[in-house]
Amino acid sequence: MSFNIDKTRSDFPILEKKVYDKKLIYLDSAASAQKPMSVINSMKSFQEEEYANVHRGIHYLSNLATDQYELSRKKVRDFINANNEDEIIFTMGATDAINLVAQSLAYNFFNEGDEIILTVMEHHSNIVPWHFLREKCGVKIKWIDCDDNGIIKVEDFLSTITDKTKLISITQMSNVLGSEIPLKEIIKIAHDNNIRVLVDGCQGIAHLDTDVQDLDCDYYVFSGHKLYGPTGVGVLYGKYDLLESMYPWRGGGEMIKEVFKDEVTYSKPPAKFEAGTPNIVQAVGLGAAIDYFIEKKKQGLFNYEEEIAKYFHNEINKLPKVKVYGKENIKSPMISFTVDGSHPHDIATIVDKEGVAIRAGQHCTQPLLDFFNLSSTARASIGMYTNKNDIDIFIKALNKAISFFD
Repeated sequence: MSFNIDKTRSDFPILEKKVYDKKLIYLDSAASAQKPMSVINSMKSFQEEEYANVHRGIHYLSNLATDQYELSRKKVRDFINANNEDEIIFTMGATDAINLVAQSLAYNFFNEGDEIILTVMEHHSNIVPWHFLREKCGVKIKWIDCDDNGIIKVEDFLSTITDKTKLISITQMSNVLGSEIPLKEIIKIAHDNNIRVLVDGCQGIAHLDTDVQDLDCDYYVFSGHKLYGPTGVGVLYGKYDLLESMYPWRGGGEMIKEVFKDEVTYSKPPAKFEAGTPNIVQAVGLGAAIDYFIEKKKQGLFNYEEEIAKYFHNEINKLPKVKVYGKENIKSPMISFTVDGSHPHDIATIVDKEGVAIRAGQHCTQPLLDFFNLSSTARASIGMYTNKNDIDIFIKALNKAISFFD
């Protein structure tokens, strides 16, 4: 079965929208992907026909809603090949998931002077929670640099690790450079030194085959909205024995076993980390998004995206005054660039008037932009619905912006 881009595009109703009386060209999928009709309909029908609070009720609707919610957990487990559903924690997003791990480990894992290793390419969501621990627990953050294309050397981890290193927290794919990371090698080195590894899969989950058992990572996080699902829901995968040993970071209903005036006991994972009423509707939507995504993968999505990415890189590199960062990553689904003599915000504003949505700014990666001595870049990113015509229209709009500043 071959990937049908026209059929795929027809599944996304927002692509029919006009912006400034021009056809919408959406090239901001790295920030948040658009939603297919199957996801939209799944959430609508669930709210119309099956909604109730989960886990707490014994009535028909509560049982039905609980079944749908837990079915989504099973879909996540199968999708990333976790060992069992109890290793899947629903969160509000990847940011929430990383904060969960950080705050939980602050209780009984980290001590003053312990070390966490990050790369310069990390998103702020995978930096700031560890700064909280630096301030709260006295841990030390150590950094691994990359080259101009976002390539990191495994040897740099070997030379940075000490007997104080407790955790490596690392992106699966840079959201600026699109570079892939030699995760399996890094994880093996970490485990050989009794170090845990958290993988930020926000970008990788939508563009790479992900098998957490094959990676052997200790924790893996991703957000639903970058996988063509809704906002407000994300996933923390953790090896069960590690989750069981971790302290809960939020208290409330569902995560407890017993509550007395003078003590409290806690549930087993995953309930232990899902305090209060969860984002039920969004979890159901995530399950639908995974169903849709898996079907597109079977049809050859990744090969199609690689073809579009190469075309995109080839076309933008023809333009004058444009500097692409991570230029050698020709399979990257995102392209970050600057234009000589103009500010990225101005470039984004001009192409927006042509109906083209791109992003401009720091992309929540200030350490990486500092590494390049930049204050911001423009970024265009593809999704499964991007076609060559989208790229051609963007290139024409970008040419117009370049000419404007001549």
